[in-house]
Formats: sequence, C-alpha cells, structure tokens
Amino acid sequence: MKKAIIIGATSGIGKELAKILSNNGYKVGLTGRRKQLLEDIQTGNPQAFEILQLDITEIDTLSNKLDELVYKLGGMDLLVISSGTGDLNPILDFDIEKKTIDTNVTGFTFVADWTYQYFEKQQSGHLVGITSLAGLRGNRIAPSYNASKSYQINYLEGLRQKAGKAKLDMTVTDIRPGFVATDMAKGDGQFWVATPKKAAKQIYAAIRNKKRTAYITKRWSLIALLLKILPKRMYEKM
Repeated sequence: MKKAIIIGATSGIGKELAKILSNNGYKVGLTGRRKQLLEDIQTGNPQAFEILQLDITEIDTLSNKLDELVYKLGGMDLLVISSGTGDLNPILDFDIEKKTIDTNVTGFTFVADWTYQYFEKQQSGHLVGITSLAGLRGNRIAPSYNASKSYQINYLEGLRQKAGKAKLDMTVTDIRPGFVATDMAKGDGQFWVATPKKAAKQIYAAIRNKKRTAYITKRWSLIALLLKILPKRMYEKM
C-alpha cells in the first residue's frame, strides 16, 4: 500500500484529495490546524487515515511532527503541500502580508525541503505543491499572495531540476488552480469556479500521470497563456 501525506487537509481541495487517495489504495496522513476537522475525516474510514495536528508556520516543531506522521504511516511515497493562505490587501496591512509570507513562503519551504531530503535518502518519491495561476503575474490588491505563489512555482522548479541532476526517481508536480470554491477564493467577478471535488479529481489525475505542471481546471491553461504573453504596460493598467 502506498503512503501519502497531505499538508492542509481539513477542508477544500486537501480534504477532497484525501478521500480520492484513500479510495485508490493509499494510506493517508492528514495534517492541519483544526484537529476536530481531521478527526471528522478519520471517523469516516479509520483504517485509511492517520491524523496529526500541525501548523505549517510553527517551524520549530515541524520536523519532529512530520517524522512522527511518517512513522505512523510506515513510510511515505507522496507528499502534497495544500496548506496556504492569502487575503486581499489593497491598503498593504503588513500583518496580512506577514501571515501570507510565513505560510506560503517560510512554511512551504521548510516542508518542501524536508520532503526532498526524505525522498533523497529513499531515492524515490513524489512531491506535489498546490501553487496558483496567480503566481504568473503580480496583483495590486493581493501583492504578497501572488508573489508567494510565484516563489512556490520557482522553488518547485528548482527542486525538480535538483532531483534530475541527482538522477533521483523523484517527481515534482506543480498544481496551478484557477478559481476553486473554497475559503481562499476571494474577490468579485470570478468565473470558471470549480468545486473542490472536481479540482481534486483533476489533481489526482496529474499525480497519477506524474505531470510536471497542471492547471486546475484544465481550461485555465488558456488564461495562463494569455497572462504570459500580455505586455507589461497593458497588464499594469488593469
């Protein structure tokens, strides 16, 4: 039986992906800040899930807690970083920016590095990061969120390159969602909003096929192309 860990599994995409993985032969370790929500998921299928309360921003305790969860599972083949945060911040409230950086940059980096080192010793594994389409360009009303997602995209690419140079049997997958109906979806005029279940199904397909990059849902690849080619002067006037 394969073993997977989902960082940030209490709700939304992480929760739905946990169910899909368990239905496809994985034993899944679930983490999140809200223990009761983790227990609710575990109650539905106690044999399939191990749970551990964990806050990705509490760096001093992360390594020991992740080691503990791997021990409970009996190993690890896949780790998904689904934990993230971000708020609209047009007034540049630094507390909002710092919270985003602590979670999406500092916490993300620690977990990604810990995972890489584990798979390096094991000589195999699959690291998945839930980044965002937002990481392709800056955003005047959520500058730290878009910047942090750009950081994640580039960090995952760096780890993929590193694993390739080391000839590790390691896959690094960058999942870039557009709008998904979760607490993270903020702002007006949203379109092509996917349910967490639909998003999780497409994410699982990308994991199964060992994709390097996947847009969720797939149609967002069209918007990604537009964002990449749109001239800076035009984009900055939006």
